[in-house]
Amino acid sequence: MKETTTIRAELEQYIRREGITISKFGENTGINAGTISAIINGNRPIAMLLLDRIGAGMGLEEGSLYELYIDEFIRNTAPNWRRVRPFLHRCAELNKLDCIKQVVEFMMDYLIYAPALFETAEELFSEGKLEAAAIIYKNVSESEKYQHSERLALCQYRLFTIAVGDDQDENLWAATHFESFVDRLGEADQLDALRDLANTYASLRRWDKVEWYAEKMAQKAKVQYEQKYGNTRRPERGKEPKGPLFMYIVYSYVLRAGVWDERGDYQKALEFVSLYSDLSWVQEDTEEARRLKALCSNWAEANGYLYQLMSGSLDVIPQYVDYLEKNEGEILVGLHKIMVAANRYDFNVDHVLQRFEKQIEAFADQHVKVGTYTEQMSADLYARFLAEMACYDLNKHRYTKGMKFLLESLSYSVVLNGNPVTIKCVGLFEKYRHTATSQDKEEYKNLLGEVEYIHDKKDRFFSARI
Repeated sequence: MKETTTIRAELEQYIRREGITISKFGENTGINAGTISAIINGNRPIAMLLLDRIGAGMGLEEGSLYELYIDEFIRNTAPNWRRVRPFLHRCAELNKLDCIKQVVEFMMDYLIYAPALFETAEELFSEGKLEAAAIIYKNVSESEKYQHSERLALCQYRLFTIAVGDDQDENLWAATHFESFVDRLGEADQLDALRDLANTYASLRRWDKVEWYAEKMAQKAKVQYEQKYGNTRRPERGKEPKGPLFMYIVYSYVLRAGVWDERGDYQKALEFVSLYSDLSWVQEDTEEARRLKALCSNWAEANGYLYQLMSGSLDVIPQYVDYLEKNEGEILVGLHKIMVAANRYDFNVDHVLQRFEKQIEAFADQHVKVGTYTEQMSADLYARFLAEMACYDLNKHRYTKGMKFLLESLSYSVVLNGNPVTIKCVGLFEKYRHTATSQDKEEYKNLLGEVEYIHDKKDRFFSARI
């Protein structure tokens, strides 16, 4: 199609070329013949539903007329939100992202439409059309970058949520970019944002950051809890966070226990476990609250065993293994810690591995979502588990199995980009290089090539943001 053409001209040419009447085309498309005639004569704008029917009637691929529609009925007419909103939704359905970008950039010349565009982005976000939503959030953010608005902060929160994925360098950039916007959010959204930041920094193993955001989340949640249930109760609170308020307090304890675990202070970790093992203070009594209280009790039992194990109390292994068998979502976490302890204290856990043999084989297919852990956290955890398995088998001279686990771990850590497991895997491979087959060495070489490529890409990624 020529750039200067119009939908009306294309439709008229199609009818003439096919040798059919307007009535016949209307019959084929389910559009009234008078409506088609009015469109061709320029007496009627084309609604979204009619646009798709006309395209289908002309035998065109879905969305083929959208660029023309933008020029003819959006850019060259007064802004009409009743026309624009359904067009944006339809473009999102067809993944016509460039069309969305063109329309949104045009509409942002009229700042009065910023609230409506934001609401459309929220609708797309809730429908899982994240790339389409991100385009709108970015444009709304740009229009409000000099304002201290809650809408700007919400746009940045959504963009952060959308950006978080497998690439740890990009996750780090997204988190650090979003941090300054948290305090501009409403009270309810602040709690969810602080939790998400803490989870992201946990996946990045930035434990000081995890501690900071966990403490901040607890402080804000306690204030809100007092306002809702205490003596300073406020009659109207407005928007509520996604979960019951007590869970933000409790989850901060879970996170801080994990921080002290990583620092090697297991007694301090157990102190935080005690804080979420007793939930007698919780006033919520909904079905969801009761379910979450039971979950917290479950966490307290699991982490009590775990931190005792990590401190060298090997006698808890039978109880911990029994617990893991009853709680499938915790198996990967538990086995990883058992392997860390086995390698640290040099004890045999073959009987444990045999007991969970089927689950270990299945981890490769399900590691992206394990129990209550976020995607990037569980992928990182799986890479670390494989590295510990490699270390365990190599130390026991089971070189074939050990190399298999090592190369799998390295492969996953490469995908995660910036994962510290990569360094551990390289060190292990070089230590046991003499046991590797030629095929192992070739795979190792290829994986290191990927690491080099990703680091070059990372340098360009950060340079572009300076």
